[in-house]
Amino acid sequence: MFIENVKANAASGMAVHDACKLKFLELKAKRNYRFIVFKIENRTHQVVVEKLGQPDDTYEDFQKSFPANECRYAVYDFDFTTNENCQKSKIFFVAWQVPKSRLDHHENTLTLHISVSIFKRSPDSSKVRSKMIYASSKDRFKRELDGIQVEVQATDASEMTLDVIKSRAL
Repeated sequence: MFIENVKANAASGMAVHDACKLKFLELKAKRNYRFIVFKIENRTHQVVVEKLGQPDDTYEDFQKSFPANECRYAVYDFDFTTNENCQKSKIFFVAWQVPKSRLDHHENTLTLHISVSIFKRSPDSSKVRSKMIYASSKDRFKRELDGIQVEVQATDASEMTLDVIKSRAL
């Protein structure tokens, strides 16, 4: 039987799957990935890797990896040229939080698709609870990823455009 190694977050009770840290180290040291998207798996109460961006994936590919109505964490390895014409790279941590306005569009029930399970919850309890879990787990999770250089918190695609990322990198 395969036993998963996870580390619990005392503040939220959320655990971090070891694959999250290992894949991040591969992104940082080996540059095997352009980005990694993480999600909190409701069934197991742990942060897991949801998607790995290939080295030749674009920033647009990264942006398309975020679901419109669900929170996520992500890291992005951003290559850029400084004003002094030097090639640099910075690792960004993105906390994607769904704004309340997107939560209000369902009146009675909301169907959440999480992996292969389907749960029915009211929008007020499921989405708000999800936001609270992501918010309370963020700092602890970010500390697991040693080497983050810039943090971006976004509730809308306009808060994480390529221009925003470029300005934060310089």
